[in-house]
Amino acid sequence: MAAEIFTQRFLVDAADIDELGHVNNIVYLRWAQEIAIAHWRARASEEMILRYVWVVLRHEADYRAALKLGDEVEVRTWVDEAPRGAAWARFVHIHKAGAERAAVEIKSNWAMLDAATRRVRRVPAEIVARFRA
Repeated sequence: MAAEIFTQRFLVDAADIDELGHVNNIVYLRWAQEIAIAHWRARASEEMILRYVWVVLRHEADYRAALKLGDEVEVRTWVDEAPRGAAWARFVHIHKAGAERAAVEIKSNWAMLDAATRRVRRVPAEIVARFRA
């Protein structure tokens, strides 16, 4: 079964703009983190949210087009088919609203930790099932 695509919209604000007049690279990573957290909280049970936390192991970003002040942005995320132990790849595509091609494509590797001990934990099957379409 395929992974569910989770979507949020943002409006590019003046604070998001760098000296070149477009969205600063760090803002794209902030949006990637915000949507990952929102997706987790929307799909996980209250017990899961209290029991586990996620940390980023790596981000890879490909910048394809500039976004500018006032642009409405659609951010889409989904997880890879299956985690690898505690690690699970997450994909984020950031589009100017209405654009077919992503302005930025991000692949992040996240690891699941036990919230109490901060030790790495294998992603349970019941969590994987919550992220399927």
